Parts: sequence; C-alpha cells; structure tokens
Amino acid sequence: MILHQYKIVFGGSMGAGKSAAIKALSDIPVVETEAINTDINRHSKYSTTVGIDYGEIVLEDDTKIGLYGTPGQDRFDFMWSIVCKGAIGVSILIDHSCANRLQDLQSYISAFESHSQNIVIGITHVDQHDEQILKIYRDWMSLHHYSYPIFAIDARQKDDVLLMVEVLIASIETHAIAMV
Repeated sequence: MILHQYKIVFGGSMGAGKSAAIKALSDIPVVETEAINTDINRHSKYSTTVGIDYGEIVLEDDTKIGLYGTPGQDRFDFMWSIVCKGAIGVSILIDHSCANRLQDLQSYISAFESHSQNIVIGITHVDQHDEQILKIYRDWMSLHHYSYPIFAIDARQKDDVLLMVEVLIASIETHAIAMV
C-alpha cells in the first residue's frame, strides 16, 4: 500500500454518528470521552463526545489505521486542527434529521478542508436510502463548487462506514500514482 500515515478523522455535527461509526468499524474497544450533554437545545441525546474517540481498524494487508472522532460542538473546535494533524483524510458526518443540515455541511466543510483536501461526506439519520435525499446535498455542493464524495449511510453499519474509509484510501492512492 502507498500510504505513509495512517489516521482518519471523523468530524461533523453533534449526534451525526461519529462515535457510532468508529464503534462499528474498530477492531479494538473504542476509547471514548463522553460527558453529559449540556447543549440540549442543539441535540437531545444524553451524552456527547467532549474530547476524542479512538479506535483502530486493521486492513486486509495488515495496515493499521487509527480512527479519531472529534466533538461536534463548536465550542470544542480548537481540538479539530490538533486531531487532524497527520490525518490521511476526514470523514464528515451530517445528521439529515437536523433542520440546519446544509448550514452544518457548510460549517464542517469550511472547518475541515483547511486540514485536509481528502474529504468524504456521510449523511446519517436517513430513514430510507432515496437518491433524491442525496440530490439536496449534491445540488448544494455543486452550487458552492465542492466535489467531495457523498453517501447516505447508517453509522452503525460497518459496511457503510468502511465504504467511506475505502474511498479516502483510494483517493490517496490515486493521487500518489498520478504524481509518479
């Protein structure tokens, strides 16, 4: 494999499934930094990540990748650049059930694209896998001149999360081959 650094960051809105995605994918017990959610206006979940989540996945070729989850609340945004150092890519998760989902998408793309150009987007909390749901996001990204891969996923499903990780790795390998 061409990769030299082995770290993928999961960022995005509170309640979008970052912790669930890491748990679904990790081959080790996930280290979590959960605390009672004091931002009930933003999301009604009981607890939320306030530091980082950490898991690992070992690929078929024995490559080990660290999976780092960031807190979704803006007040912890100072941590995002620290966690992103050395990352091969960022998976941004957006909660489709949130009323401000497109504003969240803009906010998280703006925040994370300064740390990585290798970004994939997962739209979570989608009751049905309907191509028209993703059209909203594709149209918005086209209007704003973004061209990141985007998927409707269930963050609890290993295959859904693995697809995003594979896209990030394939992008790195494709760029490395193109530079040769």
